[in-house]
Amino acid sequence: MSTVAEIKSAIQKLHSKEVYQVGDWLDEFRERLFDEHIEADAKSGRLNKVIAKAKADYRAGKSKRFP
Repeated sequence: MSTVAEIKSAIQKLHSKEVYQVGDWLDEFRERLFDEHIEADAKSGRLNKVIAKAKADYRAGKSKRFP
């Protein structure tokens, strides 16, 4: 199975319990990819401007308390 169409077709043949298991796995996988991407961005310095702006806004009293 190497294409999205083949994967979709295979998923449609699963029982509902298995579809939910695949969905849970895919959610976890997607979260891990996101975390890896953010970590790489942080290590490379790509987030430095965003972090500096957030800190400046906080110091200037522009932040709100999160409920």
